[in-house]
Amino acid sequence: MASLELDPVRVTVSPWRRFPQLLLGLALYGASMAMMTRAGLGLDPWDVLHDGLTKRTGLTFGTIVAITSVAVLLLWIPLRQRPGVGTVLNVVVISITVDLVRAVLPPQHSLWAQIPLLVGGVVLNGLATAAYVGTRLGPGPRDGLMTGLTARTGFSVRVARTAIEVAVLAAGWLLGGSVGLGTVLYAVTIGPLTQAFLPLVVWRHRAVRN
Repeated sequence: MASLELDPVRVTVSPWRRFPQLLLGLALYGASMAMMTRAGLGLDPWDVLHDGLTKRTGLTFGTIVAITSVAVLLLWIPLRQRPGVGTVLNVVVISITVDLVRAVLPPQHSLWAQIPLLVGGVVLNGLATAAYVGTRLGPGPRDGLMTGLTARTGFSVRVARTAIEVAVLAAGWLLGGSVGLGTVLYAVTIGPLTQAFLPLVVWRHRAVRN
């Protein structure tokens, strides 16, 4: 899942006003994951792992996403990371939404359907990431793992994120997860897409700088 560093602005807008955007962003994120899995052309690193575990266990994709998220949250403990409401809802909303959308969206086998579904899923993922990150209500489990490792080891965000994603991609591939065009497309475009959408949805109203 994509991650971005926001500028050091303390938002003073009530969390309840940002809550609907958080829920919408997480729901769209789950929908985008489902779209990419049904396109069948390759997934982002974490979803390669989820896909591999799904094939090995027979559990639903959303169930695997939830289990993996909880496992990652346990790694926060030695890293002294603190979850927010967005962290908890990230686990619940995404795992439910991805299974709901997969239930109504069948796998595609024609490139005429697969490519638009893949591209649409990646673009929607960028928008969804910007939407929930922009609420500043707590990082997702995987984002928190990355920032926690950065804080505890002194490595840069880029190095920490790369190391984590290479590790999960390799593990997912060994488990039989889907690696392909979508994996490359996601890696190349998700950062720029999210960065482009973020100014449109990030909460800055009535903010003060420390």
